[in-house]
Amino acid sequence: MRFLRQALPLLPFLAVVTIFLLIPTGTVIVNAFVVDGRFSLDLVGALFGAAPLTALVRSLVLSGVSAVIGAVGGAVLAWLIVSSPPRSLIRRAVLALSSVLAQFGGVALAFAFLATVGINGVLTLWLQHLLSVNIAPGGWLYSLPGLILVYTYFQIPLMVIVFLPALEGLREQWREAAVGLGASTWQYWREVALPLLTPAFLGSVLLLFANAFAAYATAAALVSQGSPIVPLLIRAALTSEVVLGQAGLAYALALEMIVVVAVVMIAYNLLVRRTARWLR
Repeated sequence: MRFLRQALPLLPFLAVVTIFLLIPTGTVIVNAFVVDGRFSLDLVGALFGAAPLTALVRSLVLSGVSAVIGAVGGAVLAWLIVSSPPRSLIRRAVLALSSVLAQFGGVALAFAFLATVGINGVLTLWLQHLLSVNIAPGGWLYSLPGLILVYTYFQIPLMVIVFLPALEGLREQWREAAVGLGASTWQYWREVALPLLTPAFLGSVLLLFANAFAAYATAAALVSQGSPIVPLLIRAALTSEVVLGQAGLAYALALEMIVVVAVVMIAYNLLVRRTARWLR
């Protein structure tokens, strides 16, 4: 009875996890291996076709590049925030802005870039008129480089949010001890701070990678034709009016995404567990 009383507050959470996570995941796994009521590896084998492999490579490149750029930019910005006074207006404003921009995605973000640096964007037309400079040649914003730019927009503030606690966990006593032993500022960062921050930084990169790999709405709003990444290929498999009967391939692609994200999140948890040892 005591166990039931303690577990009772968790029932709503378990219900939400079951309905929106476990059941959809189980459905994807089952339908990826079942064709016409029989076990089959045909759908999984189709993932090694030209189009799925190309989409996977592009998704990995998009997620990896945007994660690295976002992690480096976000880490520098987080360091500048930590260096400012704790109650300064700039620090509070940047943190509040990062919290908002980290969730700013989807159609609104795609429209913002289209309206600014698209082929007929305000900045594009302004530069063409004043300086005769075309910053949107070939419509690059609607391809993989454009997606990397747009994804980096919300990756940097997300990095600030997830990496800031690690920077704040660096104790001033460690710096004072290093200086007392004759270490310079560079030696402190190289021998003490950077080794301690490396697991947190790598874990944040993995989190940003998973965030970009699973993103859909922004790419769907920005790329109207073609399927350059896995989420858009899933959409095409489910909604294409040219090639019918591709729902099974969509399940296989979704399974592929689940596997990639699961591997990334397991590695992230291992790194976070290592970081938690010195944050206590």
